[in-house]
Amino acid sequence: MPLTRPLAEATVVITGASSGIGTATAYDLARRGTAVVLAARSAPALSEVARRCRELGGRALAVPTDVTDPVAVEELAARAVTEFGRIDAWVNNAAVSAVGLFDEIPVEEFRRVVEVNLLGTAYGTRAALPWLSASGGGVLVNNASVLAEVAMPYQSAYNATKHGIRGLADTVRQELRVTGRDAVSVCTVLPATIDTPFFRHAGNHTGRELVPPPPIYPPEMVAETIVRLLRRPRREAYAGGAARLMGLQWRVAPALAERALGWYVHRTQFGTARAVESSGNVFRPDAEAVRAGGWHGRRGQLLRMTAAFGLAAAGTAVGTVAAITRRTRAGR
Repeated sequence: MPLTRPLAEATVVITGASSGIGTATAYDLARRGTAVVLAARSAPALSEVARRCRELGGRALAVPTDVTDPVAVEELAARAVTEFGRIDAWVNNAAVSAVGLFDEIPVEEFRRVVEVNLLGTAYGTRAALPWLSASGGGVLVNNASVLAEVAMPYQSAYNATKHGIRGLADTVRQELRVTGRDAVSVCTVLPATIDTPFFRHAGNHTGRELVPPPPIYPPEMVAETIVRLLRRPRREAYAGGAARLMGLQWRVAPALAERALGWYVHRTQFGTARAVESSGNVFRPDAEAVRAGGWHGRRGQLLRMTAAFGLAAAGTAVGTVAAITRRTRAGR
């Protein structure tokens, strides 16, 4: 079920709103007159995003929140209702990552990624459901990434949490339906690589500069996808053609797609510079109220990476066609 009122009259809570996709989504909704409740750890960044939302024509409330604290997340929901009277939609978007080989990522960082990404989404979902029902129906959107369906090397904690978010959403959707509460829609968005500060802020245990594997899409594209889900909810929605392609290949020829994507990411996720080992923003906030990560300026390197992506995708596509052909012949 979509929102029960127009976006210009709705209240939407967004976690991870201090940069990247969260900020882009807040701005998109503010332009439509929506009341946005902004949550993240960085109070200064949130205040700046809220100020800009008001300039764009929306109403905004900044609530500094650590989503790993279930009490704080419940208080976030309560603040939203106190300020605007109800909650019509909730976007679980907060996420961090620790990049490196699985057996070299510090245990405490792995745990923290799980707490922020998966448990943060679970706490947000628990806090949102009663208020969405009280509004007569609403929409819950979980930003799960295409890594909820496929996998990348060096991103074990992130991959695991995003797969978990997808499974959580599927289960909650089932439970709402069988208990007669299907006025609340649960949606999962699966973006491809997005131009945000994510790779600059991630924990890094590789010794090398982290860069986003292309093709790279603007955060505004994901924001538009989220807004469409608020208006016309669906179980899942890809953001970026590469995400849809990778998902298809993974379903049809999983072993081949796993090898191809592993090969591709191993060659495109690192820049030429060395990097000092760091936990990034896993434990401390460092958002700066910016949407994009500035990767579009690395045109030469990214063009070479995109060419590599094309070769990998073409090879996997050939394998996918071959797999479909074999299955078709076997079924005759």
